[in-house]
Amino acid sequence: MSTLANIPQQIASYLLKIEAVSLRPHQPFTWTSGIKSPIYCDNRLTMSYPEIRETIAESFAAVIREQYPEAEAIAGTATAGIPHAAWVSQKLNLPMSYIRDKAKGHGKENLIEGLIKPGQKIVVIEDLISTGGSSLKAAQAVKDAGAQPLAVLAIFSYQLDKAVQAFAEADIPMQSLSNYTALIDVALSENRIQKEDVELLKSWRANPSSFGV
Repeated sequence: MSTLANIPQQIASYLLKIEAVSLRPHQPFTWTSGIKSPIYCDNRLTMSYPEIRETIAESFAAVIREQYPEAEAIAGTATAGIPHAAWVSQKLNLPMSYIRDKAKGHGKENLIEGLIKPGQKIVVIEDLISTGGSSLKAAQAVKDAGAQPLAVLAIFSYQLDKAVQAFAEADIPMQSLSNYTALIDVALSENRIQKEDVELLKSWRANPSSFGV
């Protein structure tokens, strides 16, 4: 049995415990886009909990050892992916860089900080995948640097169909340590939500734009 078997549930429980993830099926949050969402995620909070960040880093490292042993470097996404990329690269003794959301407006106007070499095989570390747009932009920056993005690995994914389709079209593997399905299961088992909330929460993932309308 894989050592990663229980990781989605374990990390979901951690995220709920420290309120890095909150579920409000009856009082939805409003995203910048205007979409109503029953979930709010801020994985930056994991930095403040050594046990949790260690579990995340070791889980990322285990995925890379098992599935991407050819990885030659780690790249984090700015800003929330940067510390996790640093901890993972240290565990694997690999070079690390990070990718800005846009190029600097001064100096060398870097989009990538650190060194990515042409032909290098890179695993991109992300904190959260929602629609996949920013993650794929980071992977494209790796490609533009002449390197190969082996995969984008995230702490958490909303499991939205739009993201799944976008990664498939880009032909870049995407994987998350935990996800929306695991979160709902754990939240129910820990009595953080009611049984009657489950279908409502699932309906958001199926059609985010119609939730709360």
